[in-house]
Amino acid sequence: MSKHPQRAPVELKNVRLLDPFRNVDRTGDVRLWPEGPEPISQAGPGAIDGDGRWLTPLLVDLAARLREPGATHKASIGSEARAALARGIGTLVLPPDTEPAIDSTAVVELILERAGRLDPAQAARVLPVAALLRGAARDQLTEMATLAHAGCVAVGHVGSSLRNAALLRRALQYVAGLDLTVMLQPMDADLAEDGVAHSGRIAARLGLPGVPPSAETLILARDLELAEEAGARLHVCRLSTAKGVEMVAAAKARGLPVTCDVAMHQLWFSELDVLDLDPRFHLLPPLRRQQDREALTEGVKSGVIDCIVSDHQPHDPDAKLAPFGLTEPGASTLDAFLGLGLKLVHAGVLTPLSWLQRCVLAPARVVGLPANRTGWMLLDPEVDHVQTVESLLSRGHNSPFLGWSLPGRVDARFPFHD
Repeated sequence: MSKHPQRAPVELKNVRLLDPFRNVDRTGDVRLWPEGPEPISQAGPGAIDGDGRWLTPLLVDLAARLREPGATHKASIGSEARAALARGIGTLVLPPDTEPAIDSTAVVELILERAGRLDPAQAARVLPVAALLRGAARDQLTEMATLAHAGCVAVGHVGSSLRNAALLRRALQYVAGLDLTVMLQPMDADLAEDGVAHSGRIAARLGLPGVPPSAETLILARDLELAEEAGARLHVCRLSTAKGVEMVAAAKARGLPVTCDVAMHQLWFSELDVLDLDPRFHLLPPLRRQQDREALTEGVKSGVIDCIVSDHQPHDPDAKLAPFGLTEPGASTLDAFLGLGLKLVHAGVLTPLSWLQRCVLAPARVVGLPANRTGWMLLDPEVDHVQTVESLLSRGHNSPFLGWSLPGRVDARFPFHD
């Protein structure tokens, strides 16, 4: 029997079809093909009764650490890909900072082989991002064209910025000729130092080393300038400041081919949530001021911020047991990603279609994923559940959303991808 999901069409009746690829929002009957949904006048007698539920694409998450290779005591490709699909995420984009980094075809092949073992009806697709640099000192360009041919969907450097601007300039010039998006996270390693919280009064009161907003904005200005000079297609990862949003908006107004994303948790928390020194809120970039959170939310609403990502970083319990500043940064967020998106819809921040544009359409375009490869789901947007440790499907239990009531239940999945 084939491992791949059946490609015959499925008929559904009485569903609200939400298709961001075709900008469709309509209620009625649908025939769902691998190529996408086809509205029909009346479904046949064997059709699935949607009972008013939503038929939407499976979500595309541009940033999910799966801890494989390198940290399988925390999680694995299998555990997180299965958790993702169960929670309505059909595609996971894996950043290049694995251990070892995604800087050789051997690592790419390992990741794709592990992902390829999984039943695609039960696990999300995994797409790796190639590292920009290789070598012990990370001072040589990777064979980006070879890595793309091996299966990487973009190239990038995340976690902190490249210190060597000349090397970055060369990398951007090379990428510009490959029709690949380059994904860069603007965080100056020297300004950030060992910071664990937003640099401000709260960090000072708690005695925590801070990460100033300039750690983001100075590097962002450099990266935008170099990308414009090289003619490279730039995706800015994990914006966290109001000024960063303004800078990306200005770059777009100048016609630069730039996109950007924000981590979902940045839309719900601020530096105030660090006051209790709960290690679940040790995040990088750090949670910033309330006005930054509001600017990020407005950026998502207006479309200046193209994508919302989970920034999923599962940890083993020991990683969060030390005092705040000594714990490992990152949050387990796959389980909450869909529900938090629906909360943005229910709060009026986004419409159902604009939510799917931020969490399906724009991310798919960043990595060149065709519309017919996202898969679909039947979603009840009103059913609530309370997130508990027992309800988490990810192996990482370091979720800052424990105790939250989250809407959304995935009742059926149609992952029509190859």
